Order: sequence, then structure tokens, then C-alpha cells
Amino acid sequence: MDQLTRTDKIGYIFLIFVFILSLYFGFTDPDYFNNVFAAEDGTVEYGTAIMLLSISILCIYRLITLGGSKPHLWKVGVAIFALLFFFGAGEEVSWGQRIFGIESSDFFLQNNAQKETNLHNLVVGGKKVNKIVFSQLLMIAMVTYLLIVPLLYRKKEWVVKLTKKFAVPVVKWHHTIAFITCTILVNVIPASRKWEVYELAFGVIFLLIFLNPLNNILFKKS
Repeated sequence: MDQLTRTDKIGYIFLIFVFILSLYFGFTDPDYFNNVFAAEDGTVEYGTAIMLLSISILCIYRLITLGGSKPHLWKVGVAIFALLFFFGAGEEVSWGQRIFGIESSDFFLQNNAQKETNLHNLVVGGKKVNKIVFSQLLMIAMVTYLLIVPLLYRKKEWVVKLTKKFAVPVVKWHHTIAFITCTILVNVIPASRKWEVYELAFGVIFLLIFLNPLNNILFKKS
């Protein structure tokens, strides 16, 4: 098992605290869980946005401080991750719509399931984009990244070269175990908005992965 860093320990202690509260409120007071603890624009949702934004900022920092000595495709990979997680953070809070009191345009009022300015709640052909892309496809991508990639990385040289070329952080096994554990715990919670907690756990674990991946040497000065 890969050794835990101090940051890993802090992150996991935070997740333990979150899940203790989630399980307690989920079983004892589902209304409080849904309408306060994991409510829209609540602490859990903003926590997820902060985690995703932190990953984006970390990638931008690496691009600025290390990019000068790295190959072109390394910079492309880091830039893509920066944009991807910035997009995720923006979507999580509907691009600050409620924070700044911005009204949704007619397009989003007519085509968004929650009348918000975001893509993941769009309805296309009677189906929510969130169901197709942000749930099913994202889950496939996460399983591939968290289970298959680290396994192949340890066995196949071409995977090592590919992750190195595009600066893809490779997970340590404790990250994978944490994700599986969180998945099990979330499914135990009876409250309907439990998936907000899952998204927060996703954000925390991915921040830990990007801070200290197995191939951390990729993010050091040459």
C-alpha cells in the first residue's frame, strides 16, 4: 500500500467527518439532510465547487511554474485538466447565478430541468443530460481512471509513457479504496440528496490525487 502523506490524512479525516454527519442526518432527520445539510447552494455543494476549483488552480499553477521546462503535450494535458475542473466547479454553482442574482436566459428557462444556467441539468429529447453524460459516462470514466489505469500503469510501459506525455496523474491504491468506500457509504444513506455528498467526496479525493499522485515526479522541476 502506498504511504499516506500528511495531506492525504487531513483529506481522509475530513471525509470521515462528512460521512459521520451524512449518515447521522440521513438516518435520523432526512428532511434536515435534504433541505439544510445537502441543500441546493448549501455547504456541501459549495464545498464541492471549492475542491474542483482548487484542482483547476493547482493545474494553472503547475502550468505557470513548470510549463517552461516541459514538452508541449505535457502543457496541453495540464491545461485540459485545468479547464475540465474549472468547468466542473462552475457547473456545480450554476456559474455563480444565484450568488450574483443573475436570471436565467429564455433558453435555460425552457430547456433546463431546474431553470438554471448550467449544462448538466439540460433536458434533450426528454432526457436529462445529467443522466446520460454526467452520471453514466462520467462513472465509466472514473472506474477506468481509478481502477484500470493504475493497474495497467504498474504492468504496461506504454501506459507509463502515455501518462507521462499528457501529464495524467496516476492514482495510488488508497485513493481507489477511498473512492470505493465512499461509494458504498453513499448508497447506504437513505436521504434523496445523498449524491451531493458523493460529489463532495469526489472533489476531495481528486484533489488528493492531483496533489500527490503515484507519478508525482511529473510535476517536479526537471
